[in-house]
Amino acid sequence: MAWYQNILVAVDGSEESLHALREAFKLADARSFLAVSVAPPYEGDLRSVGVNDIKTLIRQPCDTALAAAQKIADEAGVPLKTACVFDEPHAGIVNVAESENCDLIVIGAKGRGLLERLLVGSVARRVIGFTKRDVLVVPFKGSLALNKIMLATDGSENSQPAGNRALELAQAYGAELKVLSVLELPSPIGGNVREVLADLEKSRKNVLTDIRAQAEALGLTTECFTSQGPPARTIVAEAQKQGVNLIVMGSHGRTGLSRLLMGSVTERVIGLSPCPVLVVKV
Repeated sequence: MAWYQNILVAVDGSEESLHALREAFKLADARSFLAVSVAPPYEGDLRSVGVNDIKTLIRQPCDTALAAAQKIADEAGVPLKTACVFDEPHAGIVNVAESENCDLIVIGAKGRGLLERLLVGSVARRVIGFTKRDVLVVPFKGSLALNKIMLATDGSENSQPAGNRALELAQAYGAELKVLSVLELPSPIGGNVREVLADLEKSRKNVLTDIRAQAEALGLTTECFTSQGPPARTIVAEAQKQGVNLIVMGSHGRTGLSRLLMGSVTERVIGLSPCPVLVVKV
């Protein structure tokens, strides 16, 4: 049985969001798919127009997006529920995922539709920041496959849920698992650089050894390795080098951030990666 059973896909009518929906359908073992489109609250003067006219006008992009989503689902032969919600985009998505007990939110990495233009910053980033659910971010033209998965871990306690999820998915889909830990020197560096780096590599290898043992106990084909360099770029470069189809990361790790913020490693990986990124919440 696959891990994710109730999947919410955020659609705004853009090609990016509809592509994410198509890719989500590859998680064929899921019990249900729900496409959600969010109409932002009206901020104009209701006295100058009819309330019913405004509601119809505001929800029109929602209806158009959901009709496109339904057509894709019908062509794929996948049962799909749809919902139009009046709220701020990220809040609407998060709230529906909670109320419908969805265990995964799927969202396009970038959108050119109405919802994206209404916000300063990324809807995906805000969804990841506020939801308690795992989030799969699908880049435009990025293809989701589950035969080769990479877990990017910094060895911290906060990265353990991502490690557990990567193992579960690899087992569920019979995937090969790559485990990468990027070595980044702390700042400021206390002591000799080589000694600090050697200690860091040793501690990471201990973490990787533990993950390898868990993977082998599940009968998984696993390769663990460390690398050096800027974390986000190194993770993406290694994923491309290894031919990885999915990168799995925690929502925060050594940085201690509880939300995905500008400059975080996870956000940068999402921005750079040509393959989907699964963000596992702590």
